[in-house]
Amino acid sequence: MKSIELLVNEHKNIKRMLAVVKEISYRIYKHEAVALDDFDLMIDFIRNYADKHHHEKEENILFDEMGKELGEAIVDGPLLAMFSEHDLGRMYISNLEEAVNDVKDGEERRKIDIITNARAYADLLDRHIDKEDNTIYVFGENKLSQESLNFVENEMMKVESEAKIKNIQNKYLELLEKLEEKYL
Repeated sequence: MKSIELLVNEHKNIKRMLAVVKEISYRIYKHEAVALDDFDLMIDFIRNYADKHHHEKEENILFDEMGKELGEAIVDGPLLAMFSEHDLGRMYISNLEEAVNDVKDGEERRKIDIITNARAYADLLDRHIDKEDNTIYVFGENKLSQESLNFVENEMMKVESEAKIKNIQNKYLELLEKLEEKYL
């Protein structure tokens, strides 16, 4: 199914950004000079590519359809865990943004909070992506009816088309490449 392949490919891009997040966190740990404004770029990518563009397709299309067709057992178990992890990731990013702003304002002690929240987010998403790619998506592809699979496919392609018009994919992949060149 093309839409599942699309989600897996987006995960690959997200994991590339996680590598940048880990590297910049390590550089802060080593007391190396780091452009804190680069965290603003990473947070922008995470909020608008990983969360808004990617997670909304999962939550509002795939997971919603799985819940409707496969019932409460999937909703109250695996999907609830995925939603909870999405929310936990959002909390880490909010905490990261606050710590970055505090360090910009001269609160050097908050650097530890940058490292803590950046690493917690990266570690959470690494495990989360593995569960989705290897369990949730496979389960959905195997258990959803052809009608539901077609619905998911069509709805995701609509979202992709709208995002292409807004240049979402290109904008964030260019940003990712820029940060990779700088830090990896």
